[in-house]
Amino acid sequence: MTAGRLLIAATPLGQPSDASVRLMRALGSADVVAAEDTRRVRTLAQSLEVRIAGRLVSLFDQNEVSRVSALVEDIRGGSTVLLVSDAGMPLISDPGYRLVAAVIEHGLSVQCLPGPSAVTTALAVAGLPSDRFCFEGFAPRRQSARTSWLRTLLGETRTCVFFESPRRLADCLRDARDVLGSDRRAAVCRELTKTHEEVVRGSLGELVDWAAAGVLGEITVVLAGATPNVDPDALVVEVNRLVGAGMRVKDACAQVIAGNPGAPSRRALYDAVLRARD
Repeated sequence: MTAGRLLIAATPLGQPSDASVRLMRALGSADVVAAEDTRRVRTLAQSLEVRIAGRLVSLFDQNEVSRVSALVEDIRGGSTVLLVSDAGMPLISDPGYRLVAAVIEHGLSVQCLPGPSAVTTALAVAGLPSDRFCFEGFAPRRQSARTSWLRTLLGETRTCVFFESPRRLADCLRDARDVLGSDRRAAVCRELTKTHEEVVRGSLGELVDWAAAGVLGEITVVLAGATPNVDPDALVVEVNRLVGAGMRVKDACAQVIAGNPGAPSRRALYDAVLRARD
C-alpha cells in the first residue's frame, strides 16, 4: 500500500476570495481535514462553494497531542490529510507543529500549499525595512515578562513582527515605548484583508496615544529594528578594560553588549577582540 501525505494549507485571513485554487481542490479531495476550528473551515468551504468530502476532525492546541498518532496512521494507510488553521499558515502561532514533526519522523510526505500569512502581509504594508526580519509570535501577557522580552529587542537590528491581543495592545505599546524609546518606528496592522482593515504607522510615542482609547480586531505589530550607533573599536577597548580588571573575555563581551543597544552579537564582538590581539 502506498503511503499518503500531509498537506499544510494556508487559509484566507478574512476574504474567502484569497483562497488558492490548490486549497479549494484540497478541501474537496482530502481524505481527512484536520482543522483548528471545524465550524470555521465549514464556513470557508461554503463560501468557496466547495464540498468537504473527507472526514473532518478538530486539531487545536489542547488536543493536538492526542490526535497525532491517529492522523499519522491515516497517512501511513494511504490517506491525504489536509491541515488548516483558522486563518493564515498553520504552525505560525497556530497548532500543527507536533503533527508535522511526527509525520516527518515516520518518513512520510509533508507538502505545503502556500498562501496568506498575517506576518508577511503586515510586513509588506508596514513601510519598514523588510530585507531582514524576525517573528516573535505573541507578545508575553504579563508586564514583567513583556518588559524582559522587549529588552531583548533593544539591540535587534532586524524588523520585528509579533501578534498582540487588542485588549493588551495599549499596555504593550506603552511598555515598548518605555523600553525602546518613544522615537522607535512601528506599525499596527488591524483586521488585515477584512472590511475594517486599518494600518496605523508612526513612532511608539504616537501609537501609544492612538491606542489609548481602545482597539478592536486581530492585531499584528511591526516594529522597526534598532539603528546601530556604536563604534566597534570602542566596544573592543571596553571589553579589554573589563578583562584587565579580572573579567573573562566571554563575560566582558556579554556585559558590553547588554549596555550598548545596536551592538553586534556576542560572538562577533568576541571574534573582534581576538582579532585585535593578533
